[in-house]
Amino acid sequence: MSDAATKASLPLRLFAFASAAACFALGLIALYSSGIGLIDPKLHRALGFGLALFVAVAVSQKRRHGTTPLQLVFDVALIVAGLWSIWSFHFVQTEMETALYDVTNRDAWPALAGLAVFLELCRRLWGWGLFGVGTFGVVYLLFGQDLPGVMAHSGFSLKEVAEALWYNTNKGVFGSITNIVLSTVFIFIIFGVLLEGTGAGYTLLKFAFLATRRTRGGPAHAAILASSMFGTMSGSTVANIVGTGTFTIPMIKKRGFTPTFAAGIEATASSGGQIMPPIMGAAALVMADLTGVGYLNIIVAALFPALFYYFSLFSAVTVEARRQGIEVQQMTVDDQITRTDLINSVLFIGPILVVIGSLLAGLSTSAAGFYAVATLLVLSVINPEVRNDPARIWHSFLKGAESGATLLIAIAAIGILVGSLDSTGLGLKLANVIASVRGESLFSALLVAMAGALILGMGMPTLPAYLIIILVMGPAIQELGVSMLTAHMFVFYYGVASSLTPPVAIAAYAAAPIAQANPLMTAFMSFRLGMAKFIIPFIFAFYPTILIIEEFSLVPFIWIVTRTCFCIWLFSSALSGFDRRKLTVPEIVIRFATAFMCLATDPMIHLPAILVGLALIAFDVYAGRSKAVNSETSQ
Repeated sequence: MSDAATKASLPLRLFAFASAAACFALGLIALYSSGIGLIDPKLHRALGFGLALFVAVAVSQKRRHGTTPLQLVFDVALIVAGLWSIWSFHFVQTEMETALYDVTNRDAWPALAGLAVFLELCRRLWGWGLFGVGTFGVVYLLFGQDLPGVMAHSGFSLKEVAEALWYNTNKGVFGSITNIVLSTVFIFIIFGVLLEGTGAGYTLLKFAFLATRRTRGGPAHAAILASSMFGTMSGSTVANIVGTGTFTIPMIKKRGFTPTFAAGIEATASSGGQIMPPIMGAAALVMADLTGVGYLNIIVAALFPALFYYFSLFSAVTVEARRQGIEVQQMTVDDQITRTDLINSVLFIGPILVVIGSLLAGLSTSAAGFYAVATLLVLSVINPEVRNDPARIWHSFLKGAESGATLLIAIAAIGILVGSLDSTGLGLKLANVIASVRGESLFSALLVAMAGALILGMGMPTLPAYLIIILVMGPAIQELGVSMLTAHMFVFYYGVASSLTPPVAIAAYAAAPIAQANPLMTAFMSFRLGMAKFIIPFIFAFYPTILIIEEFSLVPFIWIVTRTCFCIWLFSSALSGFDRRKLTVPEIVIRFATAFMCLATDPMIHLPAILVGLALIAFDVYAGRSKAVNSETSQ
């Protein structure tokens, strides 16, 4: 290496070392605050963002694959400005606690510098979408008084903007959402990455293959099962795709499915992991705090909608396997469950039981995460690979803290939007506009909310997408008489579904390279396979008994569950144009119409639709058998 190259790499190595130290400190803070003791809220938030600042700069440098001296100077300036602004937040909050203190014009400058720093880091790490969201919040506060109609507000000075977006522990960058992420979500992010690092993910995959060995779909069904279990722990669609897709996608292709289908089924299954109890990733943890319903109730409410979604994926794979003539195949030696696999199964069974047991015992969600991490670290020694390479635990711990730090940068942009909407009342104004557009129809209002949610969440990770959607669309949905939990679940589903919606289908784009498939075609395949995710929220909006903890009644519950499963099968077969044989165009159209009518609240509509659906399936079975007999006779 030349002297110039050595000099250029030295600052990068220093940044990398500082990032690793910051990740370690963030991880320790997460462990301490979740399971040992409380940290002063203003100090906790200031430390969280201060350490995340170093991590974000280092991660952005790694993504650049090379840094010029000018870029290094700019990075150092970002850190200095960021630390100055964070120190100012802590100073002002301390003064407010000890004396009567008003934010001054002098305090506005470090606040504006902090907003600029975190928006720039958000652009680097999360792209222009979230950057645009945060920038809108700042610009709208500064210049929104000049806008026409409902968009106009009374106007804010620089000092008032700083107070609303920076020096505030209820809203803004350091607001309540940041507190939820630091105190509850962070420990579960570390937990999810540690699960992968200890080898639990690969063992989980092998058990999924064993459970689906007698199905036509084989590895495709295994991908669905593994992704649902792995995704509920990781809480990240892309991490889920990378963690399971590198194993499942090649095997799905080997079974005979097309590369586009292999990538599409992995993308849809992985995105669904976040709606699958018992952990469900970061968004469900935040939902529990925002609604005040309780995390255990969120898990119960999410169970049947998630099962419907995965039933739809199983149905889609079964129909596709029939269409391509794929039969059940024997297990290979690699699929066999070994003694080591049985021992390693404790790595994911044990911590999950600890989470559920802690919640049932009445412990806080963060405490459940702490004990799950502690249990996993103790159990990790049973894996021979961990004993041979203990450093993988260290690397996983740092990787988990790094994921949490980058999420904090996204939360800064969301906090800016929260502060802007709350200060100006724009969310309620938009709710009134939506109410005037949709009239008195709940269905039309939900359609408007769905469209808005998909657009707002497009191209964003689930947690930021969910938060943006619930801020903008939540009040409008609740005004219709829908409960708070149902409204949050509704927008949460579309926050997840937005990762499958073309043209910005990030889940499909992550899976396509693994399968060597066309990204855009994979996006459309994922959209088709995950279509049930767009219907299920309407079902629990009209039939809240499915959420169990609201308006539960056994007979109506069983009835709507049965109808939903029947609807999903009709819908999946219609989308594929195949059941036991190739369906004609009229059959496809009738199945679509029948599937939707089965979900109508009026018995005069759904009872005849069920009879028509049964007749369609009976005719298909008869026609399929006749075709098989004729084929055997001709041979």
